[in-house]
Amino acid sequence: MPYAYRYGPLPERRNRTRFRLWAPSAEAITLQLEGKEPLLMARSADGWHQIAAECGPGRRYRFGVGDVAVPDPASRMQAGDVHGWSVVTDPSSYRWQNSAWKGRPWEEAILYELHPGLLGGFTGIQGHLDRLASLGITAIELMPIADFPGERNWGYDGVLPFAPDRSYGTPDQLKKLIDAAHGRGVMMFLDVVYNHFGPDGNYLGLYAPEFFDESKHTPWGAAIDFRRPEVRRFFIENAIYWLNEFRFDGLRLDAVHAICDKTFLPELASEIRSAIDPARHIHLVVENDENDSGLLRNGFDAQWDDDLHHVLHVLLTGEERGYYEDYADEPAAKLARGLGEGFIYQGDPSPFRGGARRGTSTESLSPTAFVFFLQNHDQIGNRAFGERLTTLADPKALKAAIALRLLSPNIPLIFMGEEVGAREPFLYFTDHRDPKLADAVREGRRREFAKFPEFADARKRAEIPDPNAIDTFQRCIPRFADNSTSKIYSELLRLRRDYLFPRLRGAVSEGAEAIGPAAVLAQWRLNDGALLTLACNLGEQQAHAEFPGSTPIWGEHPGSALPPATTIAWIEQS
Repeated sequence: MPYAYRYGPLPERRNRTRFRLWAPSAEAITLQLEGKEPLLMARSADGWHQIAAECGPGRRYRFGVGDVAVPDPASRMQAGDVHGWSVVTDPSSYRWQNSAWKGRPWEEAILYELHPGLLGGFTGIQGHLDRLASLGITAIELMPIADFPGERNWGYDGVLPFAPDRSYGTPDQLKKLIDAAHGRGVMMFLDVVYNHFGPDGNYLGLYAPEFFDESKHTPWGAAIDFRRPEVRRFFIENAIYWLNEFRFDGLRLDAVHAICDKTFLPELASEIRSAIDPARHIHLVVENDENDSGLLRNGFDAQWDDDLHHVLHVLLTGEERGYYEDYADEPAAKLARGLGEGFIYQGDPSPFRGGARRGTSTESLSPTAFVFFLQNHDQIGNRAFGERLTTLADPKALKAAIALRLLSPNIPLIFMGEEVGAREPFLYFTDHRDPKLADAVREGRRREFAKFPEFADARKRAEIPDPNAIDTFQRCIPRFADNSTSKIYSELLRLRRDYLFPRLRGAVSEGAEAIGPAAVLAQWRLNDGALLTLACNLGEQQAHAEFPGSTPIWGEHPGSALPPATTIAWIEQS
């Protein structure tokens, strides 16, 4: 049976649609159909307003709350921007070409994170599919697409979670992209934001302030109140909507540590698993600064592993300020722990957090429960000038780190442009049409960096790119001009496919150790009994250890001394 949504326009029959809005603080809500007189909606005791009207796909509508007209918070498509008309859509209008697709096992995921706007929207991304599939990418992860104000945004300012932003394309164009990816054996993931709404275009506070808990605050304001069943249902339906109607293969949940009700996420995962065809491979990934391994035992496949990124960034760049402070002391030992156990901080005191303990034990978790990246949108874009590692790190050491990431049993993630050694920055950008908001965002970003010595001078802070300037966005477009690095990626991903894909389910760590100030040796027992060994030296001096005597699958055998800026990989059958 089709999933029964409570939110959003529901087709009842041809050219007849039922509209529903949860507005407990409003006594009267009207449905406004373009070109028609407003219709008073029936209100129930639990705060729902609803009405059925003679209209079909393509009809523009909105809700009247007093003197204000607002879009449907569960709008499936907007006619223009977030303040305008919502549009009734036909969920069955797209004819799927690859309807038999069931996805791929999680162990085969090689994630490629991209910003849809920088690649030309849904149609533009489709033009990259052949290149990415031939490279060896098996999963594309879209940064958030929920409708946001203006035409340029990272996506984390979304206010209409069910509506793909029109600057990227229509719902059917998104389905065509996903369909085309599936036809090439590539999974599609979506980054979703369930911890806040953006600052412009969110009208929920006008008619449903109960959506928020003013007693709890996040970096974006009052927390979303997940104690309320109607609020939980809104986001559960959103997740199921993307997975069912658009056939995404997985979701990445942004900053779940900012979701105050810790019971919601396990319920969300359970509801998703119950609502989706069990024959499909559906994967759920979290970003969680708290390193809460409990979620990885309760419905979620993996977490973005910031620990591994941070310690490798310290080793590659020498930067030790901010949250990198936690990884500055004995970084090789910390890298070894991250490779062997997933999280580096598992209840350990964090210097950056004033000694507060962070994380929980990862005992018994698979290496595939951790997503391993060298760069992502946050770690590049939250820098003042958005520099990539290609401009910060020694090229040979960076190549060694790339091999470590792609040949470890963790699930690798590549940020768009990495595969060609892109040097274009990835900056923070917005398109706020309210001048006061645009000014506040620009000055707020510059204030963020004032605590760093290099930005103590106001003239230096003024050099930080203005997020709202169109040039800031345009500078971030990767050119994909240099293919020299892609040869390395292609070879490493071929090795991962041939040697690791069939052996990762059930793989376990056999330990890892530092063998130098910037060098580690790590081993994993694969599911057929084979032993995977990785030796990585990111330093400037040789590292000495007892290495396997067999021929490596990557790199040349080092004898007893591992050269600087080198990663070598072996697989030995037991």
